Amino acid sequence: MSLLVVGLSHRSAPVSVLERASLSADAKVKLLHDTLAAEPATEAAVLATCNRIELYADVDKFHAGVAELSTLLAQHSGVALEELTPYLYVHYEDRAVHHLFSVACGLDSMVVGEGQILGQIKDALALGQELHTAGRLINDLFQQALRVGKRAHSETGIDRAGQSLVTFGLEQLAVHLPVDVWAKDKRALVIGAGSMSSLAAATLARVGVAEVVVANRTAERAERLAEILVASGTGVAARSVPMASVVDELTRVDVVVSCTGATGLVLTGEDVAAAVEGPAGLVPSPFLPGSPGLGAQAPAPHAPAGPDGAGAGLVDAEVVARLVAAAAAGVRLADGGVARTIAPQTGERDGCPVDVPAGDGRAALTGVDASSLELHGTWADQGEAAAQRQPRKGARSQVDVAPVRLALLDLAMPRDIDAAVHRIPGVRLVDIESLAEASADAPMAADVDAVRGIVAEEVAAFGAAQRAAHITPTVVALRAMAAEVVAMEVARLDGRLPDLDERQRAEVTQTVRRVVDKLLHAPTVRVKQLASEPGGAGYAEALRELFDLDPQTVASVSRADAADKNDDSGRAS
Repeated sequence: MSLLVVGLSHRSAPVSVLERASLSADAKVKLLHDTLAAEPATEAAVLATCNRIELYADVDKFHAGVAELSTLLAQHSGVALEELTPYLYVHYEDRAVHHLFSVACGLDSMVVGEGQILGQIKDALALGQELHTAGRLINDLFQQALRVGKRAHSETGIDRAGQSLVTFGLEQLAVHLPVDVWAKDKRALVIGAGSMSSLAAATLARVGVAEVVVANRTAERAERLAEILVASGTGVAARSVPMASVVDELTRVDVVVSCTGATGLVLTGEDVAAAVEGPAGLVPSPFLPGSPGLGAQAPAPHAPAGPDGAGAGLVDAEVVARLVAAAAAGVRLADGGVARTIAPQTGERDGCPVDVPAGDGRAALTGVDASSLELHGTWADQGEAAAQRQPRKGARSQVDVAPVRLALLDLAMPRDIDAAVHRIPGVRLVDIESLAEASADAPMAADVDAVRGIVAEEVAAFGAAQRAAHITPTVVALRAMAAEVVAMEVARLDGRLPDLDERQRAEVTQTVRRVVDKLLHAPTVRVKQLASEPGGAGYAEALRELFDLDPQTVASVSRADAADKNDDSGRAS
């Protein structure tokens, strides 16, 4: 076995990189074809989800395989190799098997224990089978990964260690309330009708929303999902709308869950601002034409107004653009799904590396060079991230005091909803990045240790089975050669003793076969046992050398076995 996996995930790369490196359906197909066309790889599969992209391949050269797979990932993801390389991880042979089995069990998921990954692994295998890029190793590996994942969920309480991404996201939207209490009688809009969107719609119906509106580019799929929801017995009202009606529906709903395969934004800041604009008490949004901009004197959602009504700590759009540029250059901006404090409040300035005077934000930052702005913005964001982890005593967070008019859950990668909408008063956004931050400190259940034990056990068993299977074609070829030798000797005996009757000839033939079988039995059984142990790969080659077996005969047995295996796997899936 020479299994190699090269990939990146939410554990190795920031969301901004994952978002740009996402693969479309066409890109996955082209990636698999190009992987097989590459010299080191003989079979391949790609596992691409909202928070991971992994390319699995059977390679004959490790270093060449790593270089080729990394290059192909960069080419098809659209992210330059030099930028992608720092975030890539590589696993080989047993470590690669251990990684996939851990993924299948939900141990490597953003929300530990979630079960959606099993469906995504099944889809990855199905695509490899459909394109004929999945050979015996990939078929065995992914089929076993599915079984290991199911075993982990059935034999342990790993489901209690985490929830699906949808449920976890809704919990983040509900903040301190139980999800069913928060969701009661709300109206929800689900954008998309794929597996994740369907799960979101079903979850919303289960937790008690009054209505679910489904929007999808393919009207038939949206209609079908709405029909299923109505027939689910939850009592939820459901209907479908065209994508062109999404902006209008925003004004009628309380919750939006979006998960599409779109490459651009589905909901812009202007769309969301227009939906929440108008109710009494809300500050005009900076996204709407004619409304005060980010640098105007209207109070920001995070900055308390002074006695004269002017807000403190405001910066204009140019400053925001510079800070965004800093983030794009590698500075991570904290965004927990709530309004971000870009400039510090009075009394919180200790430690700022830039001498920014207090007072009006625009005036304070006038004349400050771009590098200092970026440094100041980074310091402010780090301060807010720390404040989010440990809220100040006696202070209430924004989500505690601000009424939420529209709750948005963006599960798409790349994102469907403009991340800047969290600046709009009355809007709460939870996306993949904020989910990753929220789940980083989630408690790990004791069942996780049990699942790790299952994974270790299954990895050892899979490795032994693969090593034993590797020698099987050689053993089959040896027995075939022995049978041929018996047939030749019996034929020669017929020429020398033509007077033997049929009974005598049959007895002689059976005797010779028994002798050969007994001579081969112990060596072939023992060699299979030895080959199944670590380091046993060389026994097949030794057997071929000792008995002078034709390599072409062994290869033909391997090809026939692989073809049978692929046919069985295709029928099973």
